[in-house]
Amino acid sequence: MEPLLTLAAITGLLLLVGALGAARLRRPAVALRGGLAAMFALTGGAHFIGMREQLIAMVPPALPFPGLLVTLSGIAELTCAIGLLWSKTTRASAAVLGLLLVVMFPANVYAAGGDVPWWDQLGPRTATQLLFLAATVTVLVRHGRPARRYGGS
Repeated sequence: MEPLLTLAAITGLLLLVGALGAARLRRPAVALRGGLAAMFALTGGAHFIGMREQLIAMVPPALPFPGLLVTLSGIAELTCAIGLLWSKTTRASAAVLGLLLVVMFPANVYAAGGDVPWWDQLGPRTATQLLFLAATVTVLVRHGRPARRYGGS
């Protein structure tokens, strides 16, 4: 739930700052980059601090070296979170994060089993992952494109 709240809050805050005069943040795709960067910094950090054991437990038993997988995915999330903020690496970072969301989905399915809160059940988990994936694809597709102008010249 925290990643979703982080994505929404930071993206909304950046859009508000854009509306108040920071011209670069007026574009939704730019604000979304910031929201995704904050979200993946949060989730990437959790691979090392606070939730490491829970994340290791989420790795399906068929996969080898769950601790190493959690470490590698955490490094990828943190690296790409930073990469989202640098214009030259934004698209590559968004692509890697989107791929990572798809590759890590089996861990979400595995974690959704058992006695979990409603937001950790498979339906809400899947919807949240699809939202995150849509956000990464939006940044991938929209980054570097000129803003559309409606009406007028």
